[in-house]
Amino acid sequence: MIFHSVAQFWARACAALLVGVALSAPARAAPADYRFELVTREAKVGEAVLTVRLVDTRSGEPVTDAVIFAKRIDMAPDSMDEMTSTLAQLPSTEPGLYRFKTQLTMAGGWRLSLGAKVQGETGTVSDKLVVRAVP
Repeated sequence: MIFHSVAQFWARACAALLVGVALSAPARAAPADYRFELVTREAKVGEAVLTVRLVDTRSGEPVTDAVIFAKRIDMAPDSMDEMTSTLAQLPSTEPGLYRFKTQLTMAGGWRLSLGAKVQGETGTVSDKLVVRAVP
């Protein structure tokens, strides 16, 4: 009888401890909790600087210091996936903004594909944005 009471006590104490640990652990965000947004949806044909904002969708706050490790621009929106251009990352002008220099060689829809790592989070944030090149 005493053994049974002691065992119940320890079982309840361990369960309470596990609940406490689970509640105190920092919450991790999923890649879906972030998104890239174009600052401007149009750019002139020729040399252009495209600016995007990385946002934490849970708070609406900009995300700073993300590492952009994958970037590509092509004309997939106009069914020309093979039409690509160079894309070079530029220094940021304000927190949460990421800038890219490119050459938009013709008018139409250009798809900007980005992949990033957010500091302290697991997984990859990826997005595809469409910018319109105008004459």
